[in-house]
Amino acid sequence: MKLGIVGLPNVGKSTLFNAITNAGAESANYPFCTIEPNVGTVAVPDRRLEFLADMYKPKKFTPAIIEFVDIAGLVRGASRGEGLGNKFLENIRRTDAIVHVVRCFDDDNVIHVEGKTDPIRDIDIIDLELIMADLEMVNRRLDKVQRAAKGGDKKLRHEAEVFEALQKHLDGGKSARSFEAESDDDAELIATSDLLSLKPVIYAANMDEEGIANYERNGYYRAVKERADAEGAQVLPICAKTEQELTELDDEERAMFLAELGLSESGLDRLIKCSYSLLGLISFLTAGADECRAWTITRGTKAPQAAGKIHSDFERGFIRAEIVAFDDLKACGSMAAAKEKGLVRSEGKEYVMRDGDVTLFRFNV
Repeated sequence: MKLGIVGLPNVGKSTLFNAITNAGAESANYPFCTIEPNVGTVAVPDRRLEFLADMYKPKKFTPAIIEFVDIAGLVRGASRGEGLGNKFLENIRRTDAIVHVVRCFDDDNVIHVEGKTDPIRDIDIIDLELIMADLEMVNRRLDKVQRAAKGGDKKLRHEAEVFEALQKHLDGGKSARSFEAESDDDAELIATSDLLSLKPVIYAANMDEEGIANYERNGYYRAVKERADAEGAQVLPICAKTEQELTELDDEERAMFLAELGLSESGLDRLIKCSYSLLGLISFLTAGADECRAWTITRGTKAPQAAGKIHSDFERGFIRAEIVAFDDLKACGSMAAAKEKGLVRSEGKEYVMRDGDVTLFRFNV
């Protein structure tokens, strides 16, 4: 999974990126200090995997991974090449979802490129630039399809009709995410265009320390949440500065600091949960003396396709999956005890994987 961190200049993008990846991206109080997209990979915290590692003492321990890309601040006119322009729109295009950092604090010492704090205006600026870039792409696609459809091909005529409707929608300043396709096939057709405003969004409402302590009373946060709820997006209250401070503490100090703020988890943990929920992802686990590993799949994936995540031969020669729910395995204390209690199930090709399934695939090629 690859998440692109975007937002206007000086809203806290690079500070947040530094905090969650410890990658050391440059952070400065002026626009465009991020020129090339900084990339950092983060292991997904999973206590289930840690428990299995304690149980099996494997040679190798492999958690799931999320890749974060810190993309330079966009400004008005980016879709026309203003600021650092289209280059960064292309960086967004290569991500699975967008983490849109929105400034929700006032500070005269930190320059705001638009003059003052207004999170909804800031969201609108970024959205419009993505929509304008998408409109240009849809116009090109539509022009090509319309020319090809002159031969009378019904499939191409229908494609032209779909993109004409989408073009009108985007031209009205609305994101591709909010476009209601008439069928699943039409939605899949639109998805082939790799549109920026079609990508799922998490709004990271970046507050100061005072604001995060009572974020539900923060007017800026409430405005962002209302916007997120209206468009089916996720919203994450966070303080980038605090997250950066947390990286300098040991586990005990970190827990105490979070407790003082009334938080049970770090911003990274909450961001990962938001990401999995937004993208409809779950993890299944494999465990043994050689390796304990978490595998990320889309919710609804069947057992053979999950096996294919490990190796194509596993899917091609799939026989069955031997599965025990993690909670059952933990309660029993060992795989042998779980088998004795009949909790290890044999599942076939139609089995839909569940989050936390501890799985052994049987196959033959």
